Amino acid sequence: MKEVLIQYMKRFSDLSEPELEKLTVDVPVATFNKGTILLHQGEVPDKCYFVLKGCVRQYAVNENGVENTVNFFTEEQSITIFHQHGADAGSKYFLSCLEDCTLVVGDLATEQESYDMNPVLEVMTRKMMQEDMGAMRDDFSSFISSTPEERYHALKEKSADLIDRVPQYQLASYLGIKPESLSRIKKRSEAKSP
Repeated sequence: MKEVLIQYMKRFSDLSEPELEKLTVDVPVATFNKGTILLHQGEVPDKCYFVLKGCVRQYAVNENGVENTVNFFTEEQSITIFHQHGADAGSKYFLSCLEDCTLVVGDLATEQESYDMNPVLEVMTRKMMQEDMGAMRDDFSSFISSTPEERYHALKEKSADLIDRVPQYQLASYLGIKPESLSRIKKRSEAKSP
């Protein structure tokens, strides 16, 4: 399973495969059952994750008890909640396993120690975070300037597997629409398909 991580790390490093294998020997990997809550809203994050297998949902629950899906993380995606350094260190989100998951689990408390022992890891992590932040910025810009139908088609183009892996009401929340609107968009899309 760590082969997925090694292949991902290759994108951010000039290290050879044996060097990357050595770096990942002590990397903690854990499995989590579908439905496991990795982080509760309001809890101070102390872990970060990398998805080797499965799907993790990031969402918030408002004061009326309504869930709003913010993101989905699948294979070869990292999950970090950055609030632990702010004045209000509590997470604004839940992280929940939508499927049985196999994740790399990083301990934020020992992050600097890991970097001190493996400086190349810090450089790789910075490159990974820069790519993630750039992608999030692009996704956000695209989201606010597009119609719900355009959002659906962009999702279908970028992450088509989510449409089958995620419950429709969560997908609709992620797209910023009601489930019935998503049903109509899907029907129109299917009618246009050859």
